[in-house]
Amino acid sequence: MTAIDTEQLRTLMDMESQRNRPPSGFPSLPPVPSRRYSDPAFYEQEQQQVFRRSWLLAAHIDELPEPGSFLRWDIAEPPVVLVHASDGTIHALINRCSHRGAPVVMPATGSRPRLTCPYHGWSYAHDGELIAIASDRDFGAIDKANLGLPALRCERLGALIFVNFDSQAPSLEASLGSLIDEWAEFDLQNCRLSRRDRFTIKSNWKIAMEANMEVYHVPMVHRKTVAAALDANRNVNTFYPGGHGRMVAPIPQSHQGGAWKTSWPEIKSAGEIARTCTLSYNVFPNLVMPLNQYVVPPIQFWPNGTDECIVETWTLAPDWRNHRESGPDMWTENNGEKPSLVLREDIEMSEAIQKAMADTGERGIPLSYQEARIYYWHQWADALIGLDNIEPALRVADVIGNEWVHPNEPRLA
Repeated sequence: MTAIDTEQLRTLMDMESQRNRPPSGFPSLPPVPSRRYSDPAFYEQEQQQVFRRSWLLAAHIDELPEPGSFLRWDIAEPPVVLVHASDGTIHALINRCSHRGAPVVMPATGSRPRLTCPYHGWSYAHDGELIAIASDRDFGAIDKANLGLPALRCERLGALIFVNFDSQAPSLEASLGSLIDEWAEFDLQNCRLSRRDRFTIKSNWKIAMEANMEVYHVPMVHRKTVAAALDANRNVNTFYPGGHGRMVAPIPQSHQGGAWKTSWPEIKSAGEIARTCTLSYNVFPNLVMPLNQYVVPPIQFWPNGTDECIVETWTLAPDWRNHRESGPDMWTENNGEKPSLVLREDIEMSEAIQKAMADTGERGIPLSYQEARIYYWHQWADALIGLDNIEPALRVADVIGNEWVHPNEPRLA
């Protein structure tokens, strides 16, 4: 972040500490309908109109290290295989043979000079082009050009690989907008993948994700873990075009650097805010990006029905191979055996909320200003789905206007 950005954030932190009501002019947030977390029809709309039209974090280049490498990516349907082509391009292909629909790639990872279907031997190039048909004499005239593996949008941000099922979607760069500039100091091109784990929890995916979109709960849920290391009363929320958001909360001087400061290598280009504050972004629709000078630890929340989700945790860091320590691990204990204590605290609360959600009736969920990034996410989801396609009782009102969306900030006007 620039010096001007840092100065403005410090000013806003002071404003947050002094206010005794929501910022002047900020809209009152209507209750969010509870059934958005349980209604099967709305869940399907999320799948089709939100997830299939948004950029989704799929892999790290370390998982596809050389030409010929492939990685199955089945968490977002339909199943996909990511392939590192000889020219360095990463392709995202539907993992379904054009002949009878068998998976062209069955192992989770590996390397192949071409992709050959294990059912009948049809072979494809790394970009999905059909290059050979076993016993092609039995097919007569066949148009190979139209029988390749369907390719999806696939773009990179540093070492991170994103996929989008919508061929008409804006580019990844356009979608992330100014977040790309703000993340530049974290050297995403050179951060290595240290861990990637998945955990299934009994909660709607939004309930689980929303715990990472506000600090209102921190003094209660995390009072014995991170509460003392985060000044929730000075937290600054920012809304970005595209449904993205950011939180910045100062860390008391005694806690800056945390337990990592003597054992993990640093991202030397990380700036002042990353070193002195808890900095975290929510990236529409399902990615949370905490950032600091030691690690880049994304968390993703994947729907698995209305009442279950998969939490996927990542740890990226500067190369640690010359250190005596093993690779950094932000989110798990015992090499992925279970989530970390802080994450377990959120998971336990999310699962408890899921059990109680059915009894909230029609009154909806009231949200505070500190939970406004949650409301903004729902507002953007409705815009993407289309209000005319949503049952009136499930809609949220469009109340957070562009005057509150970055780079606008009425409090600094």
